[in-house]
Amino acid sequence: MVARWDSAKARAWYAAMPWHSGCNFAPSYAINQLEMWQAETFDLKAIDSELALAASVGMNAVRVYLHDLLWLQDAEGFMARIDAFLQHAHAHNIRTMFVLFDSCWGPDPVLGPQCAPLPGVHNSGWVQAPGMKALVDPTQRHRLEHYVRDVVGRFANDTRIFAWDIWNEPDNGPDVALCDAEEWRVKGELVRPLMVDAFGWARASNPAQPLTSAIWIGDWSDHAALTPLQQAQINNSDVITFHNYGGAEDFERRVGWLQAYGRPVMCTEYMARPAGSTFQAILPIAQKHRVGMFCWGLVRGKTQTHLPWANWISPLKDFPAEAWFHDIFDEDGSPHDVAEVAFLRMMHSLERFIETGEPGVQPTPEPVITAARSFERAD
Repeated sequence: MVARWDSAKARAWYAAMPWHSGCNFAPSYAINQLEMWQAETFDLKAIDSELALAASVGMNAVRVYLHDLLWLQDAEGFMARIDAFLQHAHAHNIRTMFVLFDSCWGPDPVLGPQCAPLPGVHNSGWVQAPGMKALVDPTQRHRLEHYVRDVVGRFANDTRIFAWDIWNEPDNGPDVALCDAEEWRVKGELVRPLMVDAFGWARASNPAQPLTSAIWIGDWSDHAALTPLQQAQINNSDVITFHNYGGAEDFERRVGWLQAYGRPVMCTEYMARPAGSTFQAILPIAQKHRVGMFCWGLVRGKTQTHLPWANWISPLKDFPAEAWFHDIFDEDGSPHDVAEVAFLRMMHSLERFIETGEPGVQPTPEPVITAARSFERAD
């Protein structure tokens, strides 16, 4: 049995890495993970152009969702498409964190053509992995194990991948998981043991990359305050990850709570403009604490995550077009907010100067150079 990384190994791994700052990546042509990756719809040209947009603002990492049904449908073809994606991301100096399972949104994933977006609805077609039918069926356990072992084993020493996210928001409930309270209770009882097993299956391949699963809700001020599922997430993670869509004060408080574990900390989801989670408010704090960061969304598309969470069940007819919730660029590549994009470039130029002494993604303004020279990097 391969052991969880000890904290010294995790810290050494993190110290050798650049500060990761990127996005959760789903190409604009895809309404969900299935449409992104299935052979009939997989579009490397579109993926490459959107990864180029990420690189243009200095992003060096993406978090990308996989799905067990894609492996079931065509394991070798799926692996080839993963490799092709990694080739293009690497060409843009972007490394990838893959997500294996996910408890958010639609509970009944089906292979083949995916639904069209519901007009005006946030993330109307995203699907859970595994779906509820597979989750409640013990005979599916074997194929889920093979999916994890095969995918992680195939890429266990691939330097283009920097981490594996075993399960996204495993305790997500009726708010964004299309289930009632009783279904949520049943799902929770099934997810925790499967998630722990999935950590074990992934770890059995002895990957060079760390494993993690992000906590996202509640009081994290003490380990005893965590739910049993959150404790399982923390106890099995090599590096600590979390989601936060709050303002600067809430973000920094939660970072402090998680730093008590003595392991590297990364925020794998943030940036909800109306909630106060903006690049300008959050990234300077993250950089100060060396917290890796992944905003939600890049290019507005079929997921419609530029619309707010509040209308994921029914359309919000009076939402102002200029007030995006997530996402950075429109489908034609134009920025939603020019000042925001300039800020991202400045932050990543500053980071590159700190790490290498060289300018970053654009000519570095003198104020950024001045700030970099006075910046004291935390050990």
